[in-house]
Amino acid sequence: MRTGAESDILKLVHIEFDHLRKRLRGMAMISRGIVPNLVLSQRAVERMLSAANQYMADETGEAMVGFIVEDDTPEGLPTIYVLDTISPDETAVRRSHTFQQGDALQDEIIWWLQENWHFHREQNRGTDAMLERFDVPLRYLGDWHKQPGSMIQPSHGDHMTALSWLDDEELGMDSLLVPIVTVGHAPVVVETDLPVNFITVPMGNGYDMRVDWWYIHRDVRAFQPVAPKIVPAGELPQMMKYGWHVVLADRLSSETLALVDDGLLVRTLFYECDGEVPLEFCFFTIRQGASFFLLFVTQHDYPQSAPRAYQAPFVAGLDLMDPVATFQSLWEVATPIDDPPSWRWTADRYLLDYVEAIEINMGLRQPRAQSIPILIVEDETAPAPEFHLTGGGETRATASNGDDRVPAEADNADTWTDKEAE
Repeated sequence: MRTGAESDILKLVHIEFDHLRKRLRGMAMISRGIVPNLVLSQRAVERMLSAANQYMADETGEAMVGFIVEDDTPEGLPTIYVLDTISPDETAVRRSHTFQQGDALQDEIIWWLQENWHFHREQNRGTDAMLERFDVPLRYLGDWHKQPGSMIQPSHGDHMTALSWLDDEELGMDSLLVPIVTVGHAPVVVETDLPVNFITVPMGNGYDMRVDWWYIHRDVRAFQPVAPKIVPAGELPQMMKYGWHVVLADRLSSETLALVDDGLLVRTLFYECDGEVPLEFCFFTIRQGASFFLLFVTQHDYPQSAPRAYQAPFVAGLDLMDPVATFQSLWEVATPIDDPPSWRWTADRYLLDYVEAIEINMGLRQPRAQSIPILIVEDETAPAPEFHLTGGGETRATASNGDDRVPAEADNADTWTDKEAE
C-alpha cells in the first residue's frame, strides 16, 4: 500500500509528464506549421460587432472566454471554442490610436463565470445537460482589439504584450488568441476552398467589419494565422448571467458600508444555495455579543428580486477570515426567517432596512423615532391686544389676559417692566 507521501510524489510525476507531453506535442505541431481548430459562437461575433459599431472612431477591445478541448489521438488537434466576450468598465481608455483595458471588472466577471461553470459541471456530469467534450474548465483565451485603418495584423506592441503574458509563470498560459478587428471594408464575396484566417460581418452601414484571427504559443513565440468557424449559439454552452455584485459594484459598496455603519460585522461571498446556477451572492452578519448570525441570500438580479433571510446560532471554532468555510458551517444549521408583518421588499430598499425590520420584529431594537409636524392655528376668538400711550408718544401693546407688563427698551429686549411703574 502506498503512503500519502508516495501518492503525492506520483501525482507530481504525472503532472510533470503531462506538461512535458503537451509541450513536445505542441512543438511538433508548430514544426509542421499546424495550429489548433478554432470555433466561434455567434454570440461572440455579435458582441464584437456591437462594440465596433459603438466605437467607430476609436480603438476598443474585449476579453474572450471559452474552452480549450484537447484531442489525444496521434493526429488530433486541440480545438479552441470562443463562447463570449467581456467588455471593460468605464475606466477603459479609448482613443483613435490607443486602447487600454479598464480595472479589475473583467477579472471579476471571468471569476464569476468560471465558478458558475465549475458548479454546473459538477452537478450535471454524465447527463444530457453536460456534454462530455465540454467537461473542461472555462478559461480566459485572450483579448480582441480594434485597430485603425487596415492594420489587420498584431502590432509590435501586441507581440511584446503577448510574450510577457506567456512568460508569466503565475498566469500559466501556453497560448493566446489575439484577433484584430478593422472596420470600413467594402463588402467582398470570397469563394475558396482554402482556409482563411478572417471573417467579415456586415455592419449595417454599407461596410463590413473584418476580424483577423491570430494565435501565439509560448514555444514558437510568433503569431500564426488560425482559420475560424462560426456556429449557431445553440450548438455551444451558454454563459450564465452576470451577478448583481459585479455589474452593480457601487450598490454592493453602499450595502456593505450601511451594514458596517450600523455596528455589524459583515462578510460576503457567492455560494450555491439552491442547487442551480447562477450562484447566489450572500452576506453573513453578526453584532458584537450576539448569540446568532443573520444570513442574507440574494439572486443574480437583486435588488429587483427580494433577498432571503436566515438565522444561524453561533458555532464555536469559526474562522471569520475564511468566509466560505464560515458560511458553509452556518448554512448547515441555518433556519429561514419569516418576513415581518407588513414588510414588503422594493428595489429601492437596502439590506439594512431588512435588518431593522427583522430586529424590530424580534424585539432587539426600537423603531426609528418619527418626527410629526405640528400645525399651529391661531385662535380667532381671542380678544385683540390693548394699546397704551406711554411717555414720548410711544405706543405699546399689552395682552388682555391681565398681564400689565410691557417690553423694556430695545437694548434690553429680553426683560420686562411693570406698566404702572412708569
